[in-house]
Amino acid sequence: MSKKKKEAVGIVEPLVPIKVFGASIIEDTAIEQLKRAISQPEDRGVLTADAHYGYAHPIGGVVAYKDKISLSGVGFDIACGNKACKTNLKAADLDLEKVMDAIYKQIGFGIGRPNPKPVDHPVLDAIAKASFQPQRLMVQMAIDQLGTVGSGNHYVDLFVDEEGWLWIGVHFGSRGFGHKTTMGFIALSQGAAFGDRVQEGSMDAPPILFDAGSALGQDYLAAMRLAGDYAYAGRDLVVDKVLEILGGTSVWEVHNHHNFLWEETHGGNTYYVVRKGATPSQPGQYGFIGSTMSDYSVIVQGLDTPENEAGLYSTVHGAGRVMSRMKAAGKKRWKNGKVEYVSKGLVDWPKVKKAVKSSGVVLRGGGADEAPECYKSLESVLEHHAGTIEVVHRLRPIGVAMASADVYDPYKD
Repeated sequence: MSKKKKEAVGIVEPLVPIKVFGASIIEDTAIEQLKRAISQPEDRGVLTADAHYGYAHPIGGVVAYKDKISLSGVGFDIACGNKACKTNLKAADLDLEKVMDAIYKQIGFGIGRPNPKPVDHPVLDAIAKASFQPQRLMVQMAIDQLGTVGSGNHYVDLFVDEEGWLWIGVHFGSRGFGHKTTMGFIALSQGAAFGDRVQEGSMDAPPILFDAGSALGQDYLAAMRLAGDYAYAGRDLVVDKVLEILGGTSVWEVHNHHNFLWEETHGGNTYYVVRKGATPSQPGQYGFIGSTMSDYSVIVQGLDTPENEAGLYSTVHGAGRVMSRMKAAGKKRWKNGKVEYVSKGLVDWPKVKKAVKSSGVVLRGGGADEAPECYKSLESVLEHHAGTIEVVHRLRPIGVAMASADVYDPYKD
């Protein structure tokens, strides 16, 4: 293909070859975004099979940078991730409707908290004494939102495994604490002060990269890691609350971030590896990968294989969207704290709720933009990662709790 032809169709040649799992089911815009994210010839890039177009960096995109810290690769929801917990309870013994009512009543979905009782945790002391001082000013927000789930694709689910045991699964990140941390560093990257109002840039803006050896890069690493500790604490607290509601105990757990940056060694070289919507899958490492509200989720384990190594020991974090939120639910706007729909979406939400109920799932909340048809099939996505991970459990959803479509939450998922 001639250079002129490449420019005409918008093709971007990467500085180095990239590894793409499931190229046939990934939109070209996501592949091109990953190519643009590569900074230097020493960098390495991977795209997982659930990948789709994102803000400056594709969801499902993994980049190993030699000497750069990628804010865009971590994203707005720093340390978004999953936790799964196997309980000592049999799913058949539950009063599922009653339990799901209690979960939805006692755990905060969206921006608020239904229970005004303050939550105590050591991570709050760490925020109050944060090495990156602007984060100290966010301690009250951190207190208010610790243990809340948020909106969008964030959830608290109950599952049953192959032997009838009950599992808890949760998905969310660092809430407003992480979002405001990200916006503050975007401001700093533009020469403004942390906390100043700035424009975040377009979806196709170049990724925001900090030099790893710079003061700004090191400040971001410290702030990101603290947001990671906060996200871990929040997921722990929510799982503990569900266990309290159930009257059960945890017998086994797996807990991972999938929007984060790690310092890792690959091929004998040290990299700053950023995963945005990608689950770490080091050999022997377990991961929990959620699916849709009516499809099986999985527990996986990373394999010690050349194929997994070529993928930078990374796998999918979910099924992957095939329909945008606006296309699914329609265009909406918020007025006086209430949602107004400007246009109609493609998803028939009442019909979806009936189908979910008939599949045996007790649903609380949710909306058209989280309908199963908005996502790929997780099983088909995982097929493209054959030889990199092993599925050790398939978990069938029986209870799903999410924020409803009319819940306002300003923080990006």
